[in-house]
Amino acid sequence: METAHENSSMATGRVIGNPGVAPDHFLLTLRLPSEFATPQPGQFVMIRDPERDEPLLPRPLSVYRFHRENDQAIMDLLYRVTGRGTSLFSRMKRGASLNVLGPLGRGFTLQRDVRQVILLAGGVGVAPMTFLLHEGYLRNTSPQEIIITAYVGARTAKLLTGLDRLKGFCNLRTATDDGSAGYHGLVTDFLRCDIGGYEPEKTIIYACGPSAMIRSLGLILKKSTIRCEVSLEERMACGIGACLGCAVKVKDVQGSSAYRRVCREGPVFDIREIALNFRPAEQDIRL
Repeated sequence: METAHENSSMATGRVIGNPGVAPDHFLLTLRLPSEFATPQPGQFVMIRDPERDEPLLPRPLSVYRFHRENDQAIMDLLYRVTGRGTSLFSRMKRGASLNVLGPLGRGFTLQRDVRQVILLAGGVGVAPMTFLLHEGYLRNTSPQEIIITAYVGARTAKLLTGLDRLKGFCNLRTATDDGSAGYHGLVTDFLRCDIGGYEPEKTIIYACGPSAMIRSLGLILKKSTIRCEVSLEERMACGIGACLGCAVKVKDVQGSSAYRRVCREGPVFDIREIALNFRPAEQDIRL
């Protein structure tokens, strides 16, 4: 979606709030100029503290929520502290400024011919899933037209975030590795138990989470015809496709190997396009 970058711009955002919502998880709310373009579900922004010389590179964060109030725009970004950059963000107070580049990337494709929509989220992958639910499907369809089910997984119950934006809006199913909430096990294993109950030709899956989750989902769907789009979590330096640092291996239309930039041709891909042995982002990213 080339027009996504054509509509992007650099803006100064002001911090309205930045509370902790779970251990090492924060919800950053920014006030933006009214001319900031409305992001599409699945798009992201690059943010950087203009008052600091380091870390040098901006950080990519998925849009969790976006709305307009009078002559301004309000954007929520859900993030997890994984390194120095995000640690510095977690200390930002109300009134602080951030450089915001966006919206960026190729978002999700809305499907009107389906009966079942499945949202699969691991960790902060719940952010783009929640935005897709509210701005993609609930805004444009009635509950009678499409049944939406969200599978959300985390290591423990304390790390399940974003549930307040899901409860009451869809069928919510949670999973934790330690069994402290919902299904005891991986969220993909939970989906595997239910997958036979969904009609392939009337179902679409959207997913975002760690690489291991995406690979597991790909294996589950290997012999299925269910449509599936995934948002990849990948290290990014520029966010506009210039540095090629976020390239992932995919299969082109002839079935040959090729590389695509997550920030430009993604972050959303058809799961059957990507090579399932791409770099484990959760191990490599230290944002």
